[in-house]
Formats: sequence, structure tokens, C-alpha cells
Amino acid sequence: MDAHDRKARRAKLTLIGLGALLGTALVGGSVTAFLVISGDEKSGSISGKPSATAKPSPSSSSGKGAGAAMTPEKAKKAKLVAPTGQKNGASTGFPHTAMGAMSAAVYFHEEYAWLDDQKAGQQLEVVTSPDAVGFIDDQVSEVRKLREGVGLPPSGPAPASLTITTTVEAVRGKTIEASGVPFGDVVHVWLSFDRYATGPDGGPDKDPLKGETTDYVLKWQDGAWKLTNEPKYWNERTFPVAYDKDSPYAWRDGWWQVRRAD
Repeated sequence: MDAHDRKARRAKLTLIGLGALLGTALVGGSVTAFLVISGDEKSGSISGKPSATAKPSPSSSSGKGAGAAMTPEKAKKAKLVAPTGQKNGASTGFPHTAMGAMSAAVYFHEEYAWLDDQKAGQQLEVVTSPDAVGFIDDQVSEVRKLREGVGLPPSGPAPASLTITTTVEAVRGKTIEASGVPFGDVVHVWLSFDRYATGPDGGPDKDPLKGETTDYVLKWQDGAWKLTNEPKYWNERTFPVAYDKDSPYAWRDGWWQVRRAD
């Protein structure tokens, strides 16, 4: 593949692998309180761009396992909570719990209309906090720019010949503590995901995006988890160790593989 082909491929992948489209506007950090994301939320803790540094010692299990170093692959999976509703293409009805926030982030990221500005706007209207001033307009604008970048009209539906599938493999989340906000009502979530495209021939993507990362800040508002970019939360962003399913460092830093609700 020559340089021109690689550049063209990367342009298409920019449309397909939109890891930074929403994440950079939704992050928060300086996280101080661990969230429980084990299947039953009774015990265990989870600890935002992933870093290859600051690796904790794998010799200490910190309650997550004994003997050989624990890894996300070896550990129990974090079971997502299924939504109870749908509105304008966005899942709704996640509980007011740590896993409820994690699940809301995963479902939104996997369902988002990355190529359809109108549908994306409808989804964002459902899941975005009214306190996130200008956020929806900014994200819809980004979708339109991406469409133009690959030769599509700035506004319109996704091409019928192209299907995009996003699958979140792992999550890492913490609460953000802020004055005047009940503990646990604001959550910072990192996602590690893969993205595949299927073209007109229906064949598999020969160059999918693997191991991409993005993050979101969600707050409990009006009985639902809402995406937000409010500076008082956004400016508290932290960065985790890079996710690797076989890494004891990733496990110690709070990465959990996800399991879909039965």
C-alpha cells in the first residue's frame, strides 16, 4: 500500500474510529473515590488518555486475587446493566448505581450514529445534560466535518452501503467528588473498544480499529445518567494505565472486561 492509499485509508478510519469525538469533551479527573463494578457491586474497586507509565506492582493483589498476578482476562467480568427503555435511538433507564453509569456509557458509545448528523443530534438530546452548554452543537458539527472529510455531504444519513460496529471490551471508572453534589452522582468512565466497518461487498473489515480508547463524564440528573462537559467536572480528568487484557498493571489500575447483560 503506497503513501496515498495509506492516507486515504486513514481518512476513512478517522470517520470510523472516532475515539476522540466525544471523549475529549466529556472527560473528568482528579478522581478520588473508587467505584465498585463487580457483577454484584458488593465488593472490589475500580480505579483517565491511557498511560504506559505509573505501573503499580503486580506482586500485591489488593484483594482482587491471590497467588499469580491477576489480569482483566483472568478476573470476573463486569456485568453491564441492560437498559429499560429507548428514545430516539438512545438507550435509557439505567439505574442510579456505579454499574448503571458504566452501562450507560457503553451503550451510548456502541449505539452512537457516527455517520448521521441528524440521528446523532437526536441521541445527544436524550443523553446530554442541559448544563452541558453548546455540547450537542459541537458534537453534531464534528460529525458533519467528518462526513465532509470523506466526501459525503455535511448533513444526511449514513451511507446504506457502510455499516459500522463498535464493541466496548473494557471499562475503567471512578466517581468525581464536587462541592454540592451527592457522592456517586458524577462518574468518569474510560472505555477500551474495537470498531469494524462493513462495506458494500459485505466482507469483513481488513483493517479494523482495535484497542481504541475514549472517556466520558456522566452525572445523575432528573432520574437518569447524562453526559456532561461542565468544567468543574471536566477539569478533573485523570489518565489510566493503557488497557491490556493480560496486564496485571491494567487490572490493578481498575480496568475490567465487560459482559453483556443476560
